[in-house]
Amino acid sequence: MDSSRIKEFYSKLKNFRQELHANPELSGKEDKTQKRILDFLKDTNPDKIIKDIGGYGLAYIFDSGKKGPSVLFRGDIDALPINEYNSRINYISKNKGVAHLCGHDGHTTVLSGLAKLIDLNPPKIGKTILLFQPAEETGQGAEAVIKDEKFKEINPDYAFAFHNLPGYKRHNLIIKEGAFASASTGVIIGLKGLSSHAAYHEDGNNPDLCLAELIQKFNKIKIENIFDDFVLLTVIHTKLGEQAFGTSPGEAVIMLTIRAYQNEDIDRLKNQVNEVTKQCCDKYGIKHNLKYTEEFPASINDKACVEIVHQAANESNINAIQIDAAFRWSEDFGHFTINNKSAIFGIGSGEDHPQLHNEDFNFPDEIIETAINIFYKIYKKFQAYDE
Repeated sequence: MDSSRIKEFYSKLKNFRQELHANPELSGKEDKTQKRILDFLKDTNPDKIIKDIGGYGLAYIFDSGKKGPSVLFRGDIDALPINEYNSRINYISKNKGVAHLCGHDGHTTVLSGLAKLIDLNPPKIGKTILLFQPAEETGQGAEAVIKDEKFKEINPDYAFAFHNLPGYKRHNLIIKEGAFASASTGVIIGLKGLSSHAAYHEDGNNPDLCLAELIQKFNKIKIENIFDDFVLLTVIHTKLGEQAFGTSPGEAVIMLTIRAYQNEDIDRLKNQVNEVTKQCCDKYGIKHNLKYTEEFPASINDKACVEIVHQAANESNINAIQIDAAFRWSEDFGHFTINNKSAIFGIGSGEDHPQLHNEDFNFPDEIIETAINIFYKIYKKFQAYDE
């Protein structure tokens, strides 16, 4: 493309990103977002479009029909249940209590731009899949896509994704071999004693002491010398009874998030939480039920895929930063890294940029071109693949 067409290309992508930003949808409810993507890419000619994969997901397949690597590029499409407050933009969320404050509008836009470039230069070997994935924020989307029968048609050899990262210089690439983003799991524990009149608490079994002891013991788990790497346990919510001053409560709830750099340590944390809960409940004669939610495996980057990302950054004259430790946050792209050679990397949003999930976060349009260039260089690398 000549310079004027390139300028027009990125102008359209910027407008599309801002349209997505103004019209966010929660995980599992991205039906209008799906329609916007289909409309924006209506002039592209993939060999196949798979709709409603893993929910409202879309897979654009460019298939050469010839032997070669199958490479998947993923962009997430869902938004967060947070109100947006940002006086600096005129395309603020139109949907109260829902906002693109993690940059998935930008990730979707980058993948859409990549689709248009690949449409102009389709693969000569193998196939390329562009996956617009739903429900990343709840940790359900990637797993749902992989478990969907339609995924058998995709079955990639390689998978790549990126996330915008505030706190890093704009346009810099952030990468690491091995664990890049942590595994995490939400834990919900219900406690059941026996309610009674507050004047005769001895006639019941208030779970208050059990709840208090659990909080203390949970906060000691992470210092146990049984873990291979970094672990963290955070109590995020508790509830004991109701605002009824005449009643000694019989029920309580405690919720926590456990996270670790390694999947094996998440399993150890689960075992420890189970053991501590049982011990405390047995001690106080409290019944309990425990369940897990929003489970994210660690995103483990393959060595060869990381090297390909480095090469793409070098060819794009983009500074690549090799970090020493994984990020504490989680990404459900980790599901792809379990069975596929994969890599997820970051693109810096700016050192002073508002943080992810902040009420005034806004994906910087300036890095759309940067991310597309990296993805496209990776795509071209596999087109030079020699078996």
